[in-house]
Amino acid sequence: MILAGFQKLTLIDYPGKIATTVFTVGCNFRCPFCHNPELVLGAGQIASGTENKTEQEFFAFLKKRIGKLEGICITGGEPTLQPDLTEFIGKIKALGFLVKLDTNGARPDILKKLFNLKLLDFVAMDIKNQLGRYSETVGVRVDTERIKLSVKLIMNAGIPYELRTTVVPGVHCEEDFLEIAQWIRGARAYWLQKYEETKILDPKLKNKTKNKKIDLEKIKEKISANFEEINIR
Repeated sequence: MILAGFQKLTLIDYPGKIATTVFTVGCNFRCPFCHNPELVLGAGQIASGTENKTEQEFFAFLKKRIGKLEGICITGGEPTLQPDLTEFIGKIKALGFLVKLDTNGARPDILKKLFNLKLLDFVAMDIKNQLGRYSETVGVRVDTERIKLSVKLIMNAGIPYELRTTVVPGVHCEEDFLEIAQWIRGARAYWLQKYEETKILDPKLKNKTKNKKIDLEKIKEKISANFEEINIR
């Protein structure tokens, strides 16, 4: 497993759980607003507050935290690109930890395998935009049928999940969320995430977002009837 590092303690990344977040390297999307460009491009170590460790060191750490930590959040980059993800999660589960997976949904085959093996306890999937603008938004050509299948699998897996969109002024508009709401209608939880213009994959995006605003509260009000729960973070 190619690890960029891990954050020893998080009270945010795994809802309701005391957890550790582990970061994988590499992503098949090129979202210009991504705030972890090192992980996307496979350059290795991430931001401060994490430790760049080998898989062996990661599991040595976990064994010392049995009974203290509740869960592990696996994020990236895109974890489903890792060829040994199933084995990696199996080792975590064998130690008694819950596992949350963050994914872009590009590999429904991997999700299906993990669900069938009952290796996941929570899944968070990023909904990048309405289907008609997906490739444009993520910077590469995307098979949206695979994205749709991932959403369907997650919504029917019988475990807690959330779908979420980072709302980027100049990239998204209000109409996009009307389309998204129809597509993922009935989802248990949908989050609108505020875009923070800090370190991003494509600094030129700042020219597009400059002086642009988008009202998340207004969007929430318009589409709330489509979901069991909708929130802003």
